[in-house]
Amino acid sequence: MTGRLLLDENLSPRLAFALSEWFPDSKHVRDVQLKGQSDHRIWEFAAENGYTIVTKDDDFRALSLLRGAPPKVIWLVVGNTSTAEILRILLGHTTAIEAFITEPITSLLTLRKT
Repeated sequence: MTGRLLLDENLSPRLAFALSEWFPDSKHVRDVQLKGQSDHRIWEFAAENGYTIVTKDDDFRALSLLRGAPPKVIWLVVGNTSTAEILRILLGHTTAIEAFITEPITSLLTLRKT
């Protein structure tokens, strides 16, 4: 797979490494010195550097609907859940995520607990 994911700070930094086999060069905002930065700054960085934002934050969903892509946004509607569960959800949707990243029009992918 070729998608580059940028994990928002509401997700564990460990997810970037755990996802690296499927989504190489994925980063957590902490890894690119964006921890504590505004949503708009993270948005700009992702757009400029070819990342898809992965978040539980509704603000990124709203930005995606307002501005469109790039960047694309994967919005996790999972509530308070473990990192292991979030990893399971993401890995269970790798094909859909890859298709979403490469599809030129859609800007938002919503993933829920199943």
